[in-house]
Amino acid sequence: MDEQMISKVVESVLGNISVESAGQKADCTCHRMEMTLALAKRLIEKVEQKASQMGLAVVIAVSDQSGRVVAVHCMDGAYTASYDIAVNKTFTSAGLKMSTADLAKLAQPGQPLYGIDRTNGGKIVIFGGGETLRVDEKIIGAIGVSGGTAEQDTMLAAYGKDILKEVVLCQ
Repeated sequence: MDEQMISKVVESVLGNISVESAGQKADCTCHRMEMTLALAKRLIEKVEQKASQMGLAVVIAVSDQSGRVVAVHCMDGAYTASYDIAVNKTFTSAGLKMSTADLAKLAQPGQPLYGIDRTNGGKIVIFGGGETLRVDEKIIGAIGVSGGTAEQDTMLAAYGKDILKEVVLCQ
């Protein structure tokens, strides 16, 4: 076992974190997984670091599986409007169980969900930056990012979805 693997195992035991490395998974032994404030904050921190590396000031929101916001971080200099957009991206992804980028394709004129953005009090967002958060294929929440271009928001939200496995906490 190399030093990096040992470090990850120690972090896993001390922080109760599920890690994957070298093809081995330290499985979570808990019976239920849900979005917690601690998990949301850890995930937001990782996405915030990535946004900083990209030179972006964004708002990052994380909700539970029902779309109820658990945590929001507004980076210094982020657009004021990005707050509601990020929150609504989590609502959209959790509520429709899909990314907002995928929904955008289905909501174009002539497509089956055209007009869906005018439902739910205008809370449905039909452009990228919202992703469902899954653990073992179960949706535990959603992440919404707003403040960059649609492509940047989409990339950051996808990064958050992908990095989730590294920050999962057992309940």
